[in-house]
Amino acid sequence: MNAAALKACISDGGLDEKLALLYGRDQLSAQKARYTEAIDAFTALYGDREDLSLFSAPGRTEIAGNHTDHNHGRVVAASVDMDVIAVVSPTDNGVIRIQSKGYPQDTVSLSDLEIKPEEENKAIALIRGTAARFAQKGHRTGGFDAYTTSNVLKGSGLSSSAAFEVLVGTILSHLYNDAAVSPVEIAKYAQYAENVYFGKPSGLMDQMASSVGSVITIDFADTENPVIEKIDFDMAAMGCALCIVDVGGNHADLTHEYAAIPAEMKAVAGFFGRDVLRGVSYRDLMANAPLLRAQFGDRAFLRAIHFVKENERVGAIVHALKDKNYPRFLRLVTESGDSSYRYLQNVYAASDPKEQSMAVALEMAEDLLNGRGAYRVHGGGFGGTTQNFVPLDLLDQFRTGIESVFGAGSCHVLSIRPLGGTRVF
Repeated sequence: MNAAALKACISDGGLDEKLALLYGRDQLSAQKARYTEAIDAFTALYGDREDLSLFSAPGRTEIAGNHTDHNHGRVVAASVDMDVIAVVSPTDNGVIRIQSKGYPQDTVSLSDLEIKPEEENKAIALIRGTAARFAQKGHRTGGFDAYTTSNVLKGSGLSSSAAFEVLVGTILSHLYNDAAVSPVEIAKYAQYAENVYFGKPSGLMDQMASSVGSVITIDFADTENPVIEKIDFDMAAMGCALCIVDVGGNHADLTHEYAAIPAEMKAVAGFFGRDVLRGVSYRDLMANAPLLRAQFGDRAFLRAIHFVKENERVGAIVHALKDKNYPRFLRLVTESGDSSYRYLQNVYAASDPKEQSMAVALEMAEDLLNGRGAYRVHGGGFGGTTQNFVPLDLLDQFRTGIESVFGAGSCHVLSIRPLGGTRVF
């Protein structure tokens, strides 16, 4: 379908059901305009094509399991209605060209999928790395031209990089593999791209939540075969809104702070002859506390304690959700955030102690919620966003209070999205 026909399909309601599923009916008008604008941008850049497709991959919110995935722990996460979308046309030249709104165009030749050190921490590394992993695993690859635009807040803990990687993988799966590459496989290939090509030692949760979609719990005891279970989570029944507060920080330039967390946890695990902390108990840690503190330092010791207790807490949160015991769920979410603040220590960066905007947002949430709802650090930490479950009768007051400090539009009310990476048309 060419640009004019695709835009007519959108205008006439041909994609309304799919768009409503992804964003809600109250967002139909805005999303139809967004996709139409993206089609126009693609056409202006590449010319009209007869075989246009539309793709979407969502950001994610971590509900529990802060920094547990990289040590084979358990998490609860969900895809959200902020996403990166793409207008795509396949090509036969063996080249991937992606123009992301506001950025220079990235071009990757599929004849050269070797790691490029100069591409580290750049989007082009995610493209090359994802394509390389597809090829390594025996899947077909091929060229395409794409224009993308994203409303996933960069450096926000909503995982814009994971959404972009999953988008590339979803495109390759649909265009060249008859959509046969599973969401779990796409997530693994995306993580490989981020770890090996992009140079960020992330766990698998971000990519898995974006690729699989909905509310899920994941057990990474066996990272090659993670156990994934979807959970029925009724936000309306809980009587809360999910609010992500953008505190104005950005952890994109704090990779070293992020990387120190799995490194310190794994160093402690090594004391017990393990590669990761999964399988080490709180009793193990405390029985060896003097040696662990002396050898690895107090921060590493405390981060190990966080992992052990957070991993147990995830199980309790899953049970609370299944039982629809939302008061217990909210208490446990706040406990998770408290553990991240005190033991994991990822609310602000030790290298930049003057910047503590996330700590300010958490203090404000505690005051504004006054014992109700829940609040916590969101995602990797060190800036970005906080996650808040706000009772509906407090929503206006909460948003007003937060935006009086962090600015208009800093409080984002999100919805849980039922689909992960997907072909929209």
